[in-house]
Amino acid sequence: MTKSGSLTQEARFRLKSSSEYSQASFAWVTSLLLTVLLLFNSYDLGRQEFRPFLLTALFIYLFFTIIQSVLMLLIRKDLIRHGHVSASTRRVAWIQLLAICSGNIFIVTAAFHLIKKAKQVEYTFAVYMLLTQLFVIGVSALNMFKPYVSDTFFPAMAALLLILVIDLVVLIIVAQYTAASIIPRWMMGVSILLILTSVTGNVFALLLGISIIGRYRRQGKQKSNFWNDLWDRLAPNVTAMSGMFFIIFLFSISICSFFTFDYSMAVENNYSALLQPPSLAYPLGTDDFGRCLFSRIVFGARISLIVGCLSTIIPVIIGGVLGAFSGFYGRHTDNIIMRLLDVLYAIPGILLAIAIIAAFGANTVNLILALSLGSIPTYARTMRASVLYVSTFEFVEAARALGYNNRSIIFKHIIPNSLAPMIIKSTLTIGGAVIATSSLSYLGLGVEPHIPEWGNILKLGSTYLETHSYLAIYPGLAIILLVLSFNFLGDGLRDALDPKLEKA
Repeated sequence: MTKSGSLTQEARFRLKSSSEYSQASFAWVTSLLLTVLLLFNSYDLGRQEFRPFLLTALFIYLFFTIIQSVLMLLIRKDLIRHGHVSASTRRVAWIQLLAICSGNIFIVTAAFHLIKKAKQVEYTFAVYMLLTQLFVIGVSALNMFKPYVSDTFFPAMAALLLILVIDLVVLIIVAQYTAASIIPRWMMGVSILLILTSVTGNVFALLLGISIIGRYRRQGKQKSNFWNDLWDRLAPNVTAMSGMFFIIFLFSISICSFFTFDYSMAVENNYSALLQPPSLAYPLGTDDFGRCLFSRIVFGARISLIVGCLSTIIPVIIGGVLGAFSGFYGRHTDNIIMRLLDVLYAIPGILLAIAIIAAFGANTVNLILALSLGSIPTYARTMRASVLYVSTFEFVEAARALGYNNRSIIFKHIIPNSLAPMIIKSTLTIGGAVIATSSLSYLGLGVEPHIPEWGNILKLGSTYLETHSYLAIYPGLAIILLVLSFNFLGDGLRDALDPKLEKA
């Protein structure tokens, strides 16, 4: 191979292995797609006129997309010539932080990622924690344009703004530390404060607090940490972290909406505002009963997350225990458990759910139980396979030699070391549970019709596809984004937990 050829191969390796370049490229592509989407929606074909708000957003997105394209080319040039991103290129990223005003999470995340050269796990958590808080405040603030707000709106917004200031200060502090830095004792108080602020649903604050405590306790000890190793492999995965951000954002806004949103806007009829187009007062318009679609989608996120998560956690626990006993004891125990589960596995999950709901009635509890029951055999098979593999390890034989009983060996040694496939599978299948929830609600067999749930909202909006298509588009997009987010996170966890995929 010629010298020029080797340089080309080396340059390709640098670009491929650079997390800054991959994240900048991802941000540019997504921002470009959003800009094109705004371009097509900025002109009203029916009225033959431009929409001022969307036209303004178009120019803002176009501005930051152009800068992002220049920044991406600068990163590419630096990597090819010098093998690293120069300080001058990193300084350009400060401009992109202003994109937070437009809500462009992809460009802002890429900018934070580029500004700091040596990024620790705590820095990544701090960045996403701040962005989650900002988006929750931004979405909640849209209620100020409504005819009225909830009684707790202003105190809740004040509390959220105070937490935002705390998050910003913590981000500045965390950004000063490197891998070799000593964490002072007073940071333990900061970590406790972060854990307390996570009551708003901002799980990134909880993760950051736990990470700081763990790092403080590990100081001076030379040993590998599974927690940090996992996040070190997961953090560079742009799609996985974007999915995780959207999930935690929905979780946080679902909790904060108890205080910042008025539930009556989502359930009470308002015949003076029937089928209103999107506006500041009604960001996503109103339905055929005059209910705010924006509020209904926000409150509907609670149901989708609760049903999706609970209908996954229940079969994970039950199926995991059954699979563990089946794989550990084998023989007759294995045959009895697995043959009974095969009978259940032979019935299609969605048909089993329909039968249970038809027999016991359509409500949230029955929906969770119906979806959970059909998933137990799948998780039991996954756990059984993992237990059969883990049972061959030497530490299991050592536990037997030390006199541990079978129950202790199963729950203290085998199950903890068999959880990785279960975690990956559960993350990937929560999206399917969300789709099943919405599908059953769409058919009238899920959540009660009067409750704002994405499937119910989509069912009502589907009757107005030709005249008011936004009534079906917005809840449909919400379902798609949530399912994609869980799938992206599941793929990222699979790559991070699979030792065969670790980089040398």
